[in-house]
Amino acid sequence: MKIKLDKYEADIERNISQYSSVQESKKKIIENVISKANETKSISLRLKNFDLDQLKQRAKAEGLPYQTLLSSIVHKFVTDQLVDKRSIVKSIELLKAS
Repeated sequence: MKIKLDKYEADIERNISQYSSVQESKKKIIENVISKANETKSISLRLKNFDLDQLKQRAKAEGLPYQTLLSSIVHKFVTDQLVDKRSIVKSIELLKAS
């Protein structure tokens, strides 16, 4: 199976000679940071039944476990990647009106 690289990855491949190996001590620090960032913690959360049912339906439609979908939503929110569809539509309408 041939893997298709995106533009960023292809750029790295083209310029591979400009990169150098990381010192082992720095590599361990980087791996430790990544490991800590990927650690998970179980929490208890109270949701309204309606909201949980809707979340489960959305997750099923996406082919995901609902916990995974909820975790993804939280991650997108805290990293400012969660987009409000209504805000985008309103912005487009305002731009068209200008």
